Amino acid sequence: MNHAVSIKVVLCSVVLFSTAVNAQNNLNTEILKQTSNEQTLSLTQALNYALTHEPWLKASGYQEDAAIAQSIAAGTLPYPVLTVGLLNLPTNGYAFDQEGMTQLKVDLSQKFSRGNSLALRQKALAQSAQQYPWQRADRLAQVKAIVIESWLNAYRAQRSIALIEQDKGLFTQLIDITEASYASTLGKTRQQDIIRAQLELTRLEDKLVMLEQQFESAKNRLAQWLPMNMLMQPLNTEFTKTAGLVDFASLEFDELIQLLMAHPAIIAIDKTVTAKQTEVALAKQSYKPQMGVNVGYGYRDDTPMGESRADLLSVGFSIDLPLFTDNRQDQQVKSAIASAEATKTQKLVALQKLKGMYFKEFSQLARLQKRDALYQNTLLPQMSEQSQATLNAYTRDDGDFSDVMRARIGELNAKIDALNIQVDQHIITARLNYYASSLDPQVMSEQTGELHNEY
Repeated sequence: MNHAVSIKVVLCSVVLFSTAVNAQNNLNTEILKQTSNEQTLSLTQALNYALTHEPWLKASGYQEDAAIAQSIAAGTLPYPVLTVGLLNLPTNGYAFDQEGMTQLKVDLSQKFSRGNSLALRQKALAQSAQQYPWQRADRLAQVKAIVIESWLNAYRAQRSIALIEQDKGLFTQLIDITEASYASTLGKTRQQDIIRAQLELTRLEDKLVMLEQQFESAKNRLAQWLPMNMLMQPLNTEFTKTAGLVDFASLEFDELIQLLMAHPAIIAIDKTVTAKQTEVALAKQSYKPQMGVNVGYGYRDDTPMGESRADLLSVGFSIDLPLFTDNRQDQQVKSAIASAEATKTQKLVALQKLKGMYFKEFSQLARLQKRDALYQNTLLPQMSEQSQATLNAYTRDDGDFSDVMRARIGELNAKIDALNIQVDQHIITARLNYYASSLDPQVMSEQTGELHNEY
């Protein structure tokens, strides 16, 4: 029995020592690889590239240019109309000088807008064009949150794989110890211990495959913004932690509403509301008459006897009478008012949605912070102590190998859970930052006239 205990003590000591050395060597090798020839994809690189190469922004810029061009065109009077005609030509001889009423007439006419409709139409289109810079800011905020979340999910999977790979060698060597102990028939090792150990190792292999799938899925999510040469790079093992744009824990409700009211998505709707209100004023101009002027000059030839005939000048003024407004002007104004009210309602709905999503994310962050403190201060140390205690008991031939495996697996799972909690905190902080994007200089660079490529 003492001989069996000695074998277990020596072998387990070798396992622990070799595992620690291998883990340190793997860490050093990974660091050396990243600092030598192999390039890695950092969160900052992914974020800056995605924000500066987002094609949606270019399309939005073209839409803004189109709206501005339309507003300029809308502020222009209609072209004057030039009319040239031959009037009162006698049909019994078609002679231009036969009759005194025969003339070659040139008319020039010009229509004017109803009331102030020309300026109001131009103003409405120009106000509508102001929504596009704010829509681009909202798009940048969305892309930033998505890229951070996707990168962190890939980092989560990559780091989890590294943790499993570190412990995988230990489990393999523990199986070797168990098989040696079982073959020696000196200890309490049973065949079911060997089967249980092999089963746990198979489960680890399955978990590695699942994590590799999650890693590829998260990186492929970034393919919408990043080129393939960047996606092929391994992720950096370190990243800049996501900091809140404000202290969300101390944010009062009134401050939150002010923050959401300044959100780019809400400001974009505000610009649309302003344009719709101008369209209401434009629709009311339809009650006013439209006026026009025309000037004509008629040239007459001399008489057949050579006597001179005077040319004719005509000046006219036209005005339409907007009568019977029930089915036209009244309905146009009613339509414009309803459209403006619908846009105001859309703003309220968007604000309520932002508020609801904010509270959902904030409540999750508070719970994750409590769990993180519990894991770091209590659970991880306890899992480590339990793992060491079961191993010590097993080396004294006073414990079961299944307890050792369960303790080691439990400690590994706890480390992965702790990693998930920390990553989820950063993801939710990035989501919360979306709701405070009006304070983000990287998102509001177009509004401030500056470009920020820092994170």
